[in-house]
Amino acid sequence: MKRLRKLFSTTAVRLTVIYSLLFGITALGLVFYVTYGTVNLLKQQLVVSINDELRELAKIYEENGINGAISALELRSRAPGANLYIVANPAGRILAGNVFDLESGVLNQTGWTFHPFRYTRFGTSHNGEYRALARVIEMPNGMRLLVGRDIGEPEKFRKVIFNALALALGSMVVLGLLAWFFVGRRTLLRIDLVAKSTDRIMSGDRDERLPVSGSGDEFDRLSTRLNTMLDRINLLDEGLKQVSDNIAHDLKTPLTRIRNMVEASLVAKTTRAGHRKALENVLEESENLIKTFN
Repeated sequence: MKRLRKLFSTTAVRLTVIYSLLFGITALGLVFYVTYGTVNLLKQQLVVSINDELRELAKIYEENGINGAISALELRSRAPGANLYIVANPAGRILAGNVFDLESGVLNQTGWTFHPFRYTRFGTSHNGEYRALARVIEMPNGMRLLVGRDIGEPEKFRKVIFNALALALGSMVVLGLLAWFFVGRRTLLRIDLVAKSTDRIMSGDRDERLPVSGSGDEFDRLSTRLNTMLDRINLLDEGLKQVSDNIAHDLKTPLTRIRNMVEASLVAKTTRAGHRKALENVLEESENLIKTFN
């Protein structure tokens, strides 16, 4: 858990998480947009197809009457991939078409069925129910004509598109998480190496330098600049040490002479004038020492 918190504390990992979330949200929106946009397009085509077919059947009814319309309907219903066709009496009883049974109430109202309804085709098990959208019109003699289209194929297509996009999204999320993990882990390793090197430098190892992997990335550029700075600091320290040694050497001789003068004055049994002469010599040496720094 501590390792995970440390991983999340790095800027690279936080940026990766933010970008992954933004990408995931965008990709998810794209999945829904493409899926439902495709389904809506198929439904629009379905509406256009049904309206065209109803106009053709209405024209046949005007020209050839109910018998001609039923004959055209029966002919079309036997075609592969045919639409749904029903001719029913005013009470809703099916007289002709390619539908064995359908959900109650569908034929009671004219117009589009706003919600998909269940139906059973001829030649299939009565337990094998399908779903469809349709439009119902009332003919001049009071009979009802239904033309519809099974929505199984659009639904299957929607599921295929949705599953494919969801799989692609899931794969991208997994790859993003793996990239995030390895990028974060690599970042932590580089930071740990830099931290260990700085600890050794702070403990007094002036020859230690920050690691450079040779990849030329931002860590390498930063480490190279810091190493150059440390080299210049070492040079300045060497110069300072040399200056200090020179100053110590320049101070050692006059300070030794002053010390010897003081010791000689203390040991010797001289008069007051002799002590004064010794102090004057010390003062002269001190003045010479001060001139060294001026």
